[in-house]
Amino acid sequence: MYIETVPNRDSPPATLLRESYRENGKVKKRTLANLSSLPSAQIEAMRRILKGERLVPVDELFETVESFHHGHVLAVRTAMQRLGFTELVASRPSRERDLVCAMVAGLLINPSSKLALTRWWENTTLPSTFNVAGATDEDLYAAMDWLLERQLHIEKKLAGRHLSQGGLVLYDLSSSYFEGTKCPLAALGHNRDGKKGKLQVNYGLLADARGCPVAVSVFKGNTTDSTTLMSQIDKARTEFNLERLVIVGDRGMIGQKQIGQLKKEEGLDWITALKSGAIGKLVKKGKIQMGLFDERNLFELTHPDFPGERLVACRNPDLAKMREHKRQSLLAATERELEKVRRMVGKGKKGKLDGRAQIGVRVGKIINKYKVAKHFKLDISDDKLEWSRKEETIAAEAALDGLYVIRTSVKDSELSADAAVRSYKQLSNVERAFRSMKTLDLEVRPIRHRLEDRVRAHIFLCMLAFYVKWHINEAWRPLLFCDEDLEAKKKRDPVVPAKRSKAALEKAHSRQLPDGRAAHSFQTLMSRMGAIVRNLCRPKEAKAKGGERATVEIVTTPDATQKEALRLIEAIKL
Repeated sequence: MYIETVPNRDSPPATLLRESYRENGKVKKRTLANLSSLPSAQIEAMRRILKGERLVPVDELFETVESFHHGHVLAVRTAMQRLGFTELVASRPSRERDLVCAMVAGLLINPSSKLALTRWWENTTLPSTFNVAGATDEDLYAAMDWLLERQLHIEKKLAGRHLSQGGLVLYDLSSSYFEGTKCPLAALGHNRDGKKGKLQVNYGLLADARGCPVAVSVFKGNTTDSTTLMSQIDKARTEFNLERLVIVGDRGMIGQKQIGQLKKEEGLDWITALKSGAIGKLVKKGKIQMGLFDERNLFELTHPDFPGERLVACRNPDLAKMREHKRQSLLAATERELEKVRRMVGKGKKGKLDGRAQIGVRVGKIINKYKVAKHFKLDISDDKLEWSRKEETIAAEAALDGLYVIRTSVKDSELSADAAVRSYKQLSNVERAFRSMKTLDLEVRPIRHRLEDRVRAHIFLCMLAFYVKWHINEAWRPLLFCDEDLEAKKKRDPVVPAKRSKAALEKAHSRQLPDGRAAHSFQTLMSRMGAIVRNLCRPKEAKAKGGERATVEIVTTPDATQKEALRLIEAIKL
């Protein structure tokens, strides 16, 4: 007997069980059964039995001793190898270097505390891959102390890779809150995490024009943005040997005072934006005429108040509509709250607001809550509350809706007006880095370290993890919800809101890739890679005979998505 596959015209081929026999000296065959409805695995098993093979269930031959999640560790390790990350941390092998690389991998796969990390990675191949088996949380803390001593050396290597003479350097500041009160760096400041009353620490990130991180500096939690700028420029020039550079910072980072300092430095240019007060003055003096935006959305100008600088005025109609809607919503919300207070006014009545002072305190909380106090005229007495909108101030503010002005010292022969606007908007790449470091990707917050140096090492470690994550994310764009058409972004109108390509919108809408496979976020794809498991098996037969049982490793065969993810990572180039 044998199994034969027979073509069936336009239908799937038929799989038949047949036997041969002789009749009158001729070899003939007949069909015993049609196996077409059976699964292919069963058909293959029958084929092998008919060939004389002895089939035994796998669980009778082998037993699985241990299983370890492996795919995500393999992906991160491969990315590190492509980036030369180990040599970036330290050129000489050491236990500390292995522990740092293991912590970076752990942050990318399962961000958690150092103690939780050592518990989690026992279920993965991370300890064996990075040669850190048996490491404790105390070992990790010691490695962090070692890493901090090497921070400047590592940042110099990163700057050498990604920064160039005369190129753009992005800089921005963010903060993360503390759990605890003992760290010297912890202080109350401008909270960006929505955690009122929490102590925080500030940290500034230097990156190249793409948002790839190069260096991070940690400051006390009450440090203002602008006071950190010059120290970062000094670092770029003295430590990174950048004689010429263009620093890009937001309007709160690079103000008039900082520009006065920057002008004293040779080879140093900047790109930033004007604050709303300065824009209002230009409009009032007629230097910016709103009618000019009827035919174009940006134009370049100069002004004696900004010597040696170019100003690029831009107006985004969509942004103007959004700001108008927001302002009207805030005004309406304020009036609703004021109406509640007015109903509470009643001289001598129990439970009511009595007296101008009490009413004023309650009203002050409301108008400060919605930040529109300048748009209201208030009339408060001991038993009365009245208000009216200041239509003139509202109209004056509305005239500036959607209007912003980029200011730069870079000559037009080196940077066009369009390119200046695009360069300023590159700061969104640094903001994206902060979001990634703070949230699900790396979870830099909340910070629980008590020692100042440990806080600095923790944030630097998160920056290194984001460096690896940034490159993996770029490689995985075809599998993620990310937009792949990066060239179109470079050529688009710099003023209008960024729009995703048609292909990216289709991925977001269908949640699928063009070939029908599921599209992923970075976290879900990393989790999917973890489904590749390394099984440690040993034969049962050796145990029955009393012999030594050697173990064998069996790794899960990657599916199409996992294979593609590994292939893309293997193609990473610096």
